[in-house]
Formats: sequence, structure tokens, C-alpha cells
Amino acid sequence: MRRILVIGGGQAAAALIGKLVANGVTSGITLVSGEPHAPYQRPPLSKAYLLGDMAQDRLFFRPAAWYADNGVTLRLGTRAVGVDATLKQVTLSGGDVLDYDDLVLTTGAWPRTLPASIGGSLDNVFAVRDLADADAMAPHFKQGARCLIVGGGYIGLEAAAVAAKRGVKVTLVEAAERILQRVACPETSDYFRDLHRSHGVDIREGTGLVRLTGDGAVTGAELADGTVLDIDFAVVGVGIAPATELADGAGLTLFNGIACDAHGRTSDPHIWAAGDCASTPVPGGRVRIESVGNAIDQAEIVAQNLLGHDVTYQPAAWFWSDQYDVKLQIAGLNTGYTDVYVKPGDGLARSHWYYKGDQLIAIDAMSDVRNYMVGKRLIEGGISPAPSVVIDPSTDMKALLRT
Repeated sequence: MRRILVIGGGQAAAALIGKLVANGVTSGITLVSGEPHAPYQRPPLSKAYLLGDMAQDRLFFRPAAWYADNGVTLRLGTRAVGVDATLKQVTLSGGDVLDYDDLVLTTGAWPRTLPASIGGSLDNVFAVRDLADADAMAPHFKQGARCLIVGGGYIGLEAAAVAAKRGVKVTLVEAAERILQRVACPETSDYFRDLHRSHGVDIREGTGLVRLTGDGAVTGAELADGTVLDIDFAVVGVGIAPATELADGAGLTLFNGIACDAHGRTSDPHIWAAGDCASTPVPGGRVRIESVGNAIDQAEIVAQNLLGHDVTYQPAAWFWSDQYDVKLQIAGLNTGYTDVYVKPGDGLARSHWYYKGDQLIAIDAMSDVRNYMVGKRLIEGGISPAPSVVIDPSTDMKALLRT
């Protein structure tokens, strides 16, 4: 019996195992996760779950019984602490050793935290990675509470939206010149800055955090512009780092995560990786995509190759973020864009089209599902209409797909 050992408990692990089972593998699969839960969705933790609009049982991809019924062994609440690639063994935190024929690392990423020297270890300072994090911070999201959010990326903005909807007084600080600076164009930053300010969020850009203060629990914050805030809790959203500790210990090649080939195989022929922890080759370099879509697609490619198929992964980035009543949908990779063209819609609807020279490479669509779907298909099909045509209100956008 072939032994496939999967490390991780998120989207990539669930997609991989689901694909294997759907293709008839109903024995020999073992999942190891440090959390006490079967694999579950992460994105709702900072959105619907934290807001109270999604019950915990709806987070899980499948009930625990499904795994037993399909011959999948769950080793939950125990961490993998070491990989011996020579012996093909994984050591668990409790001391058990598991043998494998193929190992798949779907370890995800860790949230970056604040140093203890500036108050990062105080109580009521939260990051958002797992269910325990969301459960710990949820009681603090109540009317009249005062929250500092450190970081103006998507996690920080989603937490700000939830807090504001709950009646929390929110101050968000971003050390860069603008929110979303690393991931989006200035036009998208402007859109979400205006959206949050219209809901009462105090956004301060170009302003860093000096320190959090308090005796045991956080009670205040000192900002680089000299402001001193009284706060009841803080949420830190300053990015993530790929979880590569096991890969590093196993001697695997690392490059912005665990370096994989186009099949999902690492530098060891019997170890594979997928999801936020893995980087994959693209023309001109290598990319690591932090999205649900990438985790699913990459994991399913690995599953097919574990079954002996010769399938290569072609990254097709797509992402979404829910903030207030706005759904942001992103398709493509905007790296290296030269121009952005704005297509207004009705009400809050709008789309931003990224071009690199004459090539359409990405789209940000805010509450604009139709244009998002057209843009996504254009990008995937390598079709680049003239920008003047794209933003013309009289253009039949679906007709562009037939050109």
C-alpha cells in the first residue's frame, strides 16, 4: 500500500485529499495537522466568521466522518517537527514517527508579528491565521471598544470592516505611503480608503507604530507622528511568511517559500508542496501566490502527478476580499504594470484594468462581477483589447471574448 503523508490543515490539504479520493485512492493517506480540527476554510475567519455571519461548522470542508469513510487517517492536534528525507520519515511532536512513500507539504504561512520589545507579546494583541485566533479576538469586537489595526493590507482592512460594522472605534495605521501599496494600484488604494473613511475608520498612512503599551494587556499605542492612543485591543496584519521550517530541516531548496517545479515536486523527488508555502516557476522567474485559487489548483495538480499523470501547473491568480457591502475580485498578476485604466460602474461598482504596455495582465473589480468575469477570461485567454475599448461605456464587454 502506497503511503501518502500530508502535512497541513487548510485549503491545499483539503483539495489534495479530495482529488486523490475522487480518483479512487481510499487507503494509505494520512493527514497531520497541529490544530485539533479537520481542514477548514481560512478566508472567512477575518470576514463572515468574525462578524458572526458564519457558524463554525460551516467552515469545515467535510465532516470528520468523511475522512474515515474514505480511508483517510487524521492525526490532529499533533505537529510534524522533523522530516528525514533519507529514511522517508516524519517525526511528530508526541514522539511518533510516520513512514511515507510520498510527502506533501501544505503548511501554509505564518502571520508576521510585532517584536516583544515594542509590545507585541502583550495580551489582547492579535494576529489572524487560524480558528483559535478568530475565537480569541471575537469577544473584543463590541460596541464602543477601541481598536488599533497595524497594517493596511487586505487582512487589516477586512478586520477594520468587521470592527466598524460592530460599532468598534477603529484606527488603522500603515507605515507605507498608502494602504494596499504592495499589492494594488493607487486607484484601488483610493477606493478603499474612501470606503473605510465613510464608515468611520481613522486611516493614517505614512505613519508607523512606535510601541504598544500596557501592564500585561495592551492599553495604548504610540505612533511615529507623536500621537498617543488609548486602545482596548490591537490586530496586527503586517503580512505573512511561508511556513518552511520542515522543508528547511529536510534540506529542500527554498526560494520565496519551498521551491517546486511545474509539477509541484520539490528538490526531493518524493516530497511535494502546494499552497501558500510553495513557489512555482513562471516565465522570467518564480512566484508564490497567496490565494485560495492557487491553493486549490496547485494541490490538485500535485494530486494528479501523485497518481502518475504528467500535468504542469500554469498559475492563474484570482483572489477576493469582502469589505462592508463591497466584494473585491482580482484576477491576474499586476507585477510590472505600466498603466491602469478605470471603468466606472453603477453605485460602488468599478473596475481597474492593469496593462503592461499593450498587454492586459490583471483586473481589480469592486462589486462588478460581470466585468470581473470578462476580465478574468480575457487574461486567461491572452486577449488584450485596447484600453480605450475596455473603458468605453458603450462597449459590449462579452463581445471582447469573441475577438
